[in-house]
Amino acid sequence: MSLNLILIIAALIVSWLVFTALLNVVKTTLKTAISIAAIVLALQLVFGIGPQQLWQQIIELPQTFLQPASRQ
Repeated sequence: MSLNLILIIAALIVSWLVFTALLNVVKTTLKTAISIAAIVLALQLVFGIGPQQLWQQIIELPQTFLQPASRQ
């Protein structure tokens, strides 16, 4: 077997693995984007919560967890 043939076969295998991994990333990204859009749409239609309110709450979330619990 020629060294070039082995190199071409190896390149094809590596290319196929990279393509498959990239395809999985794209599929996961699309599923996540569609899920987020559905949640935002449901919040807006059912509860009247807009994307800006949701984003503001997401930004404030770490502060909420870091605040010590108030004692009563």
